[in-house]
Amino acid sequence: MIDYAPFWETLKRSKESTYTLINNYNISSSTINRLRNRQGISTNTIDELCKALKCRVEDIIEYKE
Repeated sequence: MIDYAPFWETLKRSKESTYTLINNYNISSSTINRLRNRQGISTNTIDELCKALKCRVEDIIEYKE
């Protein structure tokens, strides 16, 4: 199972918010909603989140059995 808990921790540590991700980095509000509800997102979206938050993939997602 893919877990997005690292994303929320990374977001807390960053200077960004869901508002700035949506308005400054063109991350859709539906993507934020998908993250909140632990639904799948594309690798392209993960790439965009990493660029916006200046982080690594493992700072966004992790795999848990």
